[in-house]
Amino acid sequence: MFDDHKNARFPRINAGYNTAFQPGRLSIGLVLPLEAYAVGHEPTMRDHIETAQLAEELGFSALWLRDVPFNVPNFGDAGQIFDPFVYLGALATATQRIALGTASIILPLRHPAHVAKAAATADVLSDGRVLLGVASGDRPEEYPALNHSYPDRGVRFRDSFGYIRAAAEPYPRHQSDQGCLLGDIDVLPKPVGSRLPLLITGGSQQTPDWAAQNGDGWMTYPRDVASQNRVIADYRQRLVTMGQPNKPVMQSLYVDLLKTPDAQPRPIHLGFQSGNNFLRSYLRDIEALGVNHIALNLRFNQAPIDTTLKQLADELLPDFH
Repeated sequence: MFDDHKNARFPRINAGYNTAFQPGRLSIGLVLPLEAYAVGHEPTMRDHIETAQLAEELGFSALWLRDVPFNVPNFGDAGQIFDPFVYLGALATATQRIALGTASIILPLRHPAHVAKAAATADVLSDGRVLLGVASGDRPEEYPALNHSYPDRGVRFRDSFGYIRAAAEPYPRHQSDQGCLLGDIDVLPKPVGSRLPLLITGGSQQTPDWAAQNGDGWMTYPRDVASQNRVIADYRQRLVTMGQPNKPVMQSLYVDLLKTPDAQPRPIHLGFQSGNNFLRSYLRDIEALGVNHIALNLRFNQAPIDTTLKQLADELLPDFH
C-alpha cells in the first residue's frame, strides 16, 4: 500500500503546483536572487527581472523568494531584499509559465489576512502559479522588532495557517488569536485554484503528524542520502496512516557549478561545489528517494550566473521533469 501511495497522483490545486510537482519525478527550480554575493553583503539585484525571464525561457520549473523582514548581520544573508509579495506581483507580470514560490513566508511575523490577500492577488495575477511556502522563522532578533515573542511562534504559525485556509472560502468563518471572521465579510480575491498550496518548511514548530495532515507538501533541507531517505519515508508513511493523499517533497541546495564536468564535490554551506556529472548523479539519487522538486541556490557560484543557467539547462534539465 505504501509503495502504491507514494506514486499516486498529487491533488489538483493550481497550475504552479501541478506543473512543478509530479509523482516519481524531480523538477528543478531556482532561488532568487540569481546572483552571487558574499556572506555579510547584499545582492545588487541588477538585471533581476531579465535573469528571471531567462530562467523561464531555459525551462526551469519554479522561482523561489525568501521572506527576510530584517537584515540580521550575524545571520549573514539578506535574501533578495525585496518584499516577497511585491516581488511576486512583479514576476507574475514579467513571466508566463514558471511557478512562483515563497521559501518561506514567516507566518508569525505577518497578519494572516494580509498574507492571504497578498498571496491570492499574486496567484490571480500569475494565472494560478503561486506556491506558498510557509515557516515559523529562525531569526530571534526579528520578533521583538515587531513586538512578537519568539518562543510562541509555533502557536502563531498554526493559528495563521488556519486563518489563511479559511480565507479561501466565501465569507469565511474562523476564530483564533489572530482575529475573528464571522461570515459577514469576505477576503478578496480568491485563489485561482481550489486553494493556495501551502508547503510547510521543516517542522515549523509543529508535530510531524500535524505537518503531514495539514500541509499540501513538505519543504526540507539537504541531508546525507540515508538520512534523507529515512525522513521522506517517514513523511509519506504518515500520509498513509492519516488517510492523506500523496503530497510532494521539495528540497533546497546550494550549488557552485564548475565548468569541468568531472570535477569532484567539495562541501559548501548546505550544498556542494562540483561539476555537472556529480550534480546529475546526486539529483538522480534524491529523485529515487522521492524528492519531487529541488530549489538550487547559486549564491556561492563562481561562474557568471547566465553561463551557469545555460549550462544547467543544456546538460541537466533534459534529464529531469
